[in-house]
Parts: sequence; C-alpha cells; structure tokens
Amino acid sequence: MGNIVDILILIAIAAVAITLGFGLKALFTPGDAARSQSNHLMRVRVGLQAVGVVLLVGAMWWKSTQGG
Repeated sequence: MGNIVDILILIAIAAVAITLGFGLKALFTPGDAARSQSNHLMRVRVGLQAVGVVLLVGAMWWKSTQGG
C-alpha cells in the first residue's frame, strides 16, 4: 500500500509542476485567449496541489497508525 501512495504523490507533484509550466507559458503569451487559459491552468494547479496535500496527509496518517 505504501508504494502505491508514494507513486501517487510523485505523480501529483509532477502534475503540479507540469501544470505550473504550462500556466506560466500561457501567462507570458500575448492575447486575451492566452490570459484566460493561464487563469484556468492556475486554478487547475491549485486543485492538483490540494489533491497532493490530501495524499501527503493521508500517507503520513497511514504510516503513523500502521507503524511503517
């Protein structure tokens, strides 16, 4: 179980980093469409960060209760 959670946490971190990169690229692209896309990507990033935090807290709780 611990290995699966560790992999999910790494995937969440990678997803946040990739979304941040795309959001920053869109932020510095001129035009209203790019600005809207950047705003949307930043909201997606915040959601992915929330998922990552929940996974981290859940993993810490699991490891503290299971003695691992």
